[in-house]
Amino acid sequence: MNVARAIAEVGSALREARARQAVIGCVPTMGALHEGHLSLVRRARAECDFVAVTIFVNPTQFAPGEDFARYPRQEARDLELAGAAGADLAFIPSVEEMYPPDAATTVHVARLTEPMCGAHRPGHFDGVTTIVAKLLNIVLPDRAYFGEKDYQQLCVIRRMVADLNMAVEVVGCPTVREPDGLAMSSRNAYLTEEERKVAPSLHRALARGAEVIWQGGTAEEAEEAARKSLATEPLFRLQYVEARRPDTLERDERPGPPMAIAAAAYLGSTRLIDNVIIEEA
Repeated sequence: MNVARAIAEVGSALREARARQAVIGCVPTMGALHEGHLSLVRRARAECDFVAVTIFVNPTQFAPGEDFARYPRQEARDLELAGAAGADLAFIPSVEEMYPPDAATTVHVARLTEPMCGAHRPGHFDGVTTIVAKLLNIVLPDRAYFGEKDYQQLCVIRRMVADLNMAVEVVGCPTVREPDGLAMSSRNAYLTEEERKVAPSLHRALARGAEVIWQGGTAEEAEEAARKSLATEPLFRLQYVEARRPDTLERDERPGPPMAIAAAAYLGSTRLIDNVIIEEA
């Protein structure tokens, strides 16, 4: 696997693949790779001729006081795992490479970024869309792979790609979970032993809300069921739970699926997010 640290090196690494009209896949990450990330790499490997993984802890999507400084950085391990999963190229730029001092452009997606995580992390999604747009413009992949665990992010990126007529297919991939149901996340490493034991309660609460929707309940009824379920675990501090229509994230009180119910909650100092997507029968 080749490693590129400068933008110009990415073009050089991809030149031969483009010359033979290879299908190029891209998996953007912030590193600290786990099985969730690796499932995206393997999916890309199965569907593409050339796979690029990007590893960049993006400062612009962290608000002041968030965990940018302590976010896990494990470059040697990440490279080993990405290569073993089938990546052909790892792009690991510096902050200065991605954000030169005279940078003056931000990508903003309206409406989809306003509820849920967007209401609690001002500016977060502007950081996400700006860096993803930059990475897609650098790699120019045919397909880009994102996990459904960050469901709002997936919806926002799909909207951005469509609105900007970017020639890339955004592929959403199912959330990968631990055997006890906890969604895999790089931030799970922050959890203490006691916190880790109760962490699956978040998914169980969302599953309870999903049951309500399957039974013909409304978004409000599903949210209340999820809140009551999580309230039985006092270590959790719920930030939000919201049920919205998939893709558009519109609030709609018509009962039943399709619906996506998502939540963010603090377990100690660690912010966890998760969701359950309820498709139409």
